[in-house]
Amino acid sequence: MNPSTTGQTPLLDVKDLKVHFRTMDGIVRAVDGVTFSVDAGKTLGIVGESGSGKSVTSLATMRLLASNGFVAGGDITFEGHNLLDYSEAEMRKIRGN
Repeated sequence: MNPSTTGQTPLLDVKDLKVHFRTMDGIVRAVDGVTFSVDAGKTLGIVGESGSGKSVTSLATMRLLASNGFVAGGDITFEGHNLLDYSEAEMRKIRGN
């Protein structure tokens, strides 16, 4: 984890995120190398063209990708823990209802 601009550990830290989807035509690389962090109490806006990967980045961060999608690389750290290591039950506790 990188220290944030406040010198503290970010609440959410996404590093070099890569998200791919399996299709009938092969692998589609939807997100390739996204990095950002969010400090506690702060808000981050992600902007870009249609199809640039904003929604896929958000869904991957919350581990809500479609069944043919997967995180092919990178880290998603929330409160110091790598969300990619969490079970579905543990993710439901984080996401809530």
